[in-house]
This record gives sequence, C-alpha cells and structure tokens, in this order.
Amino acid sequence: MDYTASQSGFRQQPSTRLRNSSADVSDGSQLFEDMSGSGPGAYSRNQPAGPQAAWYAGQSFLSDPMSSLAMTYGSSLASQGKDMVDKNLDRFIPISKLKYYFAVDTVYVGKKLGLLVFPYMHKNWEVSYQQDTPVAPRFDVNAPDLYIPAMGFITYVLVAGLALGTQNRFSPELLGVQASSALVWLIMEVLLVLLSLYLITVNTDLTTIDLLAFSGYKYVGMIVGVVAGLLFGRLAYFLSLLWCCAAIFVFMIRTLRLKLLSEAAAEGKLVRGARNQLRMYLTMSIAAAQPVFMYWLTYHLIR
Repeated sequence: MDYTASQSGFRQQPSTRLRNSSADVSDGSQLFEDMSGSGPGAYSRNQPAGPQAAWYAGQSFLSDPMSSLAMTYGSSLASQGKDMVDKNLDRFIPISKLKYYFAVDTVYVGKKLGLLVFPYMHKNWEVSYQQDTPVAPRFDVNAPDLYIPAMGFITYVLVAGLALGTQNRFSPELLGVQASSALVWLIMEVLLVLLSLYLITVNTDLTTIDLLAFSGYKYVGMIVGVVAGLLFGRLAYFLSLLWCCAAIFVFMIRTLRLKLLSEAAAEGKLVRGARNQLRMYLTMSIAAAQPVFMYWLTYHLIR
C-alpha cells in the first residue's frame, strides 16, 4: 500500500511538474504576447499605412504650432514676392493697359482695315473719351489697337514664307531672318520716334504702345502688296503697294497731327509757332517713313 502510494506519488510528480511547466510556458507565451503588444512593433501595427499614414502625418504636421507659423510666414513671403514682380513687370510692360488695346470685335476690325486702305473719305479722326478715359477700340474706330498689328505681323511672315516658297528659296533660316528683321525695324522706328519726342520736348498723351500700334498698321498694306504681286504679277504689286503707301501716309498724318498738336493751344504764341513747325516736321517724318519700310521689307519677295 505504501509502495503503491509511493509509486503513485512517484508517478504523479512528473505529471504535476509537466502541468506546471505547461502552465509556465502558457503564461510565458501570454506574457511574451503582451510585451510584444506594448512594444514598438505594436505602434507600427496600430497606425494606418499607405495614404492614410501620409494623411495622419500631414495632420500631425499641421497641428504643430511651429509648422503652422512657418506656413503662414511662407505664404506672406510668396504674396509679397508676387506683388513685387507684378509691380516691376507693370513698370516696363503695362499688362493692365494691354487689355485695352486688345478690346476689339469683328465689326471694329472690318472698319479699321477699311480705314487703313481707304482713309480719304473719313472725316472725324478724334478719339472718343468717357470721363477722361478713352473708350475701348471696339466702340471707336479711331482708337489705336494692337490686335491688327499683331495679326498683321504674323500674316506678313506667313505670306513672306509663301512668296519665298513659290521662288524655291524657302528655308526656316531665311524665314526667321525675314521675321526678325521686320521686328527689329519696327522696334528701331518706335525708339527713334520716342527719342525725337524727347529732344523736342513735346507734351503729348501719345504712349509707347500707341506708337507701336500706329507703326504696326503698315503690315496691312505690305500684305496687300505681296498678295497682289503673287496673284497678278510684279505690276500689280507696285500698283497696290503704291495705293497702300499713300493710304498709310494720309492715315498717319491725320492721326498723329491730333496727338502731337493737342497741347499747342496752351503755349504762348511764339513758342507755339516754333514748336508747331517741329511737331509738323516730326509728323511728316513718321508718316513718310512708313512707305519706305513697306517697300524695303517686301520688294525682294516679288520676282
């Protein structure tokens, strides 16, 4: 009996130890899982991944007061830089004023082209004003615009390329030289007129953009002359160019005369008489230069 008890006791001890060890292992595994759940790995598992993680990082960044202050300071610097760029750019290139010169419509363009080719029957050449501000070109055919000069320059380059192609002389380099030479001559003409106005101290409301518009109107006559020469020959080129040269001469005389002589009435009689002659000479010179440029830039396109 004692032997059996001792045997049973001897047999029960390993089982007890086994149960205790299994309990210890289970407790250890549970302890290991809890520790891993509270470690750094748990943080990475509990946080969202992918776009949600990026959104969470962005939200935490925006919630930082220092980052918000930095963003506000950066936005203020960007707005100040934009205002400075716009101010300096408007000083050299008046972007706000350019909208006025492109405020045209189809009716205005048709009337203006007719006025440039047939200016002889036009009576009133004064620009209309509304509260000391000139009205938009689409409301007044006498107002200068930049749409016709810009489109005229592009069309002239295309017609020049067509003329060179009919003579088997077309090349991109030659077409580029044709366009750049026309643009350079236009800029030189405007700069020369500005210098002349400065030297004779003329008080006028004629701006640089006005001079650019008036000087660019000659492209209309140049296009008419080249197209007539391509369709009907060299004689048609000379006849049409002669007509357009006379038309642009009359147009410039009647337009610039009002611009350059508008301040003469406020001056004294002696000063007015001397300066009127200078202004008239300048007006005649500007008008006479248009036919010269028209012939110089087109004669080699017709053979």
